[in-house]
Amino acid sequence: MTSDQILILAVLAAVTAMFLWGRWRHDLVAMGALLVCVLTGLVPGNEAFSGFGHPAVITVACVLVLGYGLLNSGAVDVLVKRILPKSTGPAVSILALIGLAALLSAFMNNVGALALLMPVAIQMAAKLELPPGKVLMPLAFGSILGGMTTLIGTPPNLIVSEFRATTDAGVFHMFDFTPVGVSVAVLGTVFVGMIGWRLVPTRERTDTGSFDSGTYISEVRIVEGSKAVGKRLREAEQMLDEADAQVIGMIRHDVRISAPSCSHMLAEGDILVIEVEPESLATALSSLGLKLEEDMPTETEAESVAEAAQTPPIVMKETTHADAEADVKNKDKNKDKDKSKQDEILIQELVVTPRASLTGRSATDIDLRSRYGINLLAISRQGRRSIRRLRSILIQAGDVLLMQGTPEALSGFASDFGCLPLAPRDIRVPKKGQALTAVLIMAIAVGAAAFGLFPVAILFAIAVAAYIVLGIVPLRSLYTTIDWSVIVLLAAMLPVAGAVATTGTADMIARFLLDNITQGHAVLGLVTLMVVTMFLSDLVNNAATAAVMCPIGISAAAQLGVSADAFLMAIAVGASCAFLTPIGHQNNTLILGPGGFRFGDYWRLGLMLEVIVVLVSIPVILWVWPL
Repeated sequence: MTSDQILILAVLAAVTAMFLWGRWRHDLVAMGALLVCVLTGLVPGNEAFSGFGHPAVITVACVLVLGYGLLNSGAVDVLVKRILPKSTGPAVSILALIGLAALLSAFMNNVGALALLMPVAIQMAAKLELPPGKVLMPLAFGSILGGMTTLIGTPPNLIVSEFRATTDAGVFHMFDFTPVGVSVAVLGTVFVGMIGWRLVPTRERTDTGSFDSGTYISEVRIVEGSKAVGKRLREAEQMLDEADAQVIGMIRHDVRISAPSCSHMLAEGDILVIEVEPESLATALSSLGLKLEEDMPTETEAESVAEAAQTPPIVMKETTHADAEADVKNKDKNKDKDKSKQDEILIQELVVTPRASLTGRSATDIDLRSRYGINLLAISRQGRRSIRRLRSILIQAGDVLLMQGTPEALSGFASDFGCLPLAPRDIRVPKKGQALTAVLIMAIAVGAAAFGLFPVAILFAIAVAAYIVLGIVPLRSLYTTIDWSVIVLLAAMLPVAGAVATTGTADMIARFLLDNITQGHAVLGLVTLMVVTMFLSDLVNNAATAAVMCPIGISAAAQLGVSADAFLMAIAVGASCAFLTPIGHQNNTLILGPGGFRFGDYWRLGLMLEVIVVLVSIPVILWVWPL
């Protein structure tokens, strides 16, 4: 054993120990390992930060942005509405939920898919009268399983694909992982949904102390093209039930109806007063094609527009060609300014404090729109309902206001009137047509990647640019949607993994496994490699595990004289399947608090699931990727 091999093994051992300790963030540990490798000469100085330009890292960043775009556009809300059952037993409901999570994880980051569906899971658990953990752990495992089905579903697949290129076989394509991934995901989700969730320990969630604003009272207008036009109120209420919203009043021609009849025929221009959870606001709007009343122009604004349209133009002087060009440029600049302002629009919850000067006044009283450029979208008042016009409701201490405006305007309003902002959460108002556009762009990118028209990183970067240009992802959200800890972790570990190969350490480890465990048997070597990778992934971040194990797998295949594809596929599956601990995968960590879990709660379901993964994946790998 050379000195370089001893050094890299010591670095890997230290990294594993630091990951297990958990005192330092994974990205900081990875960056520290990279710097040690550079200082000791294991990684050349000019290659230290090459990982940040690695196609796998760029693709991961793009997938995170695209996933946010699908969420922000309302496309995912539509999918949730159509797939999840309305009233079934626990097994079918959980199976449908984790099936949806697996589907979403195939085309967006599986961590993002889990974060999106966690509120849905908690609501489902409450309806089914189950502890939240009984639904959250199956959801987390389902999202992990779904990520294995495509190239972009999980970072280990991207890393494995790039390491395949070092064997002169080229990279894996978009759906090369699908035969193995789908087989594992289908059988795994069926097991978890029908049987596995019963093995989850009963725990109570530990984060019940968070602030709950309750339901909001909001006004929504029936606009042209809405699904509610020509329907009876009863039919509209049935559709709103899917978003856990209910109609508590109606306004027609400025006449307030406190208890409208279910047989009322709805028409364009009617205003429905609805009670809805803040996270379900987007779903309620999209279900019937409604529009928030405060997004509509006021009578004063409409009159101003009409007057401007009727006013004849005043010719002050003869317009030259140069003047016309200058006017066009000025208009373009103004449009750009307006667009930049629109990009900065936020939705913020503000709580009215007991000493707030806003108490006893309404949005109309303080000229909310004209003075601050802010819309009052909805109001939450615990235990009390009102069907007065939203603009005329007298605000009271303790009310939670859902406000829409620029960050500066919201901050100024909160400061002037003594309101406190609540922690931001996922409250979205989808824009009509964006969901279809977002899905179409994503489908084109995936299709082009499947046919190998361009490198995956380039295609998804173009898709991100399209999302930004079309306003699906606001420019201000471009960097905030990327989990930079994951990016730094990947970028730092890739050169370290390269050092494992260049120092001959990968060959040494592979030779040890082949000589002492598998004894030269290729299939047994494949199983051993998957089990070892799976075990390490339970203790160490899955992306880091894949980066370290890929050189070992390639070396083992070369020593056995077989194709490396099967071994790389085994590493991809093993690295993704971290089900035994809360630290191996981010999804397991995310449910730790909300599910009230302990460190040792995961193995009861996770161990059986890992056994199923091995039994299913090995035959499929040997069939699709023969040795």
